[in-house]
Amino acid sequence: MKNSMSRRQFILAAGALAGSAVLAGCGGSSTSSSSTSTSTDSSSSSASASDDSYKLVKDGTLTVVAELGFAPFEYMNDQTGDPEGFDVDVINAVADKMGLQCEYLPNQKFDTLVPLIKQGGKADVSIAAITITDEREESVDFSEPYLDSNQAIVAIKGSTETEATLNDASKQVVCQGGTTGNDWITENLPNATCVPVDDVTAALTGVQTGLYNAMVVDLPVAKYMLTNSFSDLDIIEEIATGEQYGIAISKDNPNLTKAVNKALEDMKSDGTMDSIETKWFGSTI
Repeated sequence: MKNSMSRRQFILAAGALAGSAVLAGCGGSSTSSSSTSTSTDSSSSSASASDDSYKLVKDGTLTVVAELGFAPFEYMNDQTGDPEGFDVDVINAVADKMGLQCEYLPNQKFDTLVPLIKQGGKADVSIAAITITDEREESVDFSEPYLDSNQAIVAIKGSTETEATLNDASKQVVCQGGTTGNDWITENLPNATCVPVDDVTAALTGVQTGLYNAMVVDLPVAKYMLTNSFSDLDIIEEIATGEQYGIAISKDNPNLTKAVNKALEDMKSDGTMDSIETKWFGSTI
């Protein structure tokens, strides 16, 4: 998943986040639909098969958790202190279609997002450029895919590194821990030293300074970051992994998944999704 922005935006305010219980991130109606949402008391702990009600951590609010350092998908605006990015706009629109407000929890590590949704009780959904995989689907449900992606290998500009040369015991290849980039390195560069880290900006800085030989990261993130901040780095290879991003939702809340899918379908039909893609990527992708 993650970072891009000018250096200013890349140094995430993780400390500031930790001090706040909830970050307001999304707009939308302040009243949830009575036909589709319920409060979280014990009487509403399970939805009847005959209706389309779903559970929410906070009545009338879609509570979201993400790793907020993965521009252009989600990052903290250093002026307002609010989350912004492609995924933030997507979940804003989803909440609006559902008649809900939207709030972000404090920043979390990427590899904790799926376990947190599986556990339940803290967040309703996670949207954070999470690739839908068989392994993750064992723990949570996913919405229908909302964006396709591939991976990229990033190295210093002018580097002669290739996938073949990186597969060597002398090479260190960095990635964000728990991501599909991490998996790709493990599977395809078994002789290299894979270095999982939490922060994408720190990882790219390490490539920039020569600490690491290369980084494997989501292609849209690589393109955005290199354009906006790390101009001395280059994408030396695009890896056609054919990934799809989905919104993670608890398996115990199937009607919420249905409602999110309906919102995504409406966004695709009415042009909202195309508009968000064009805003962040310059065109639909």
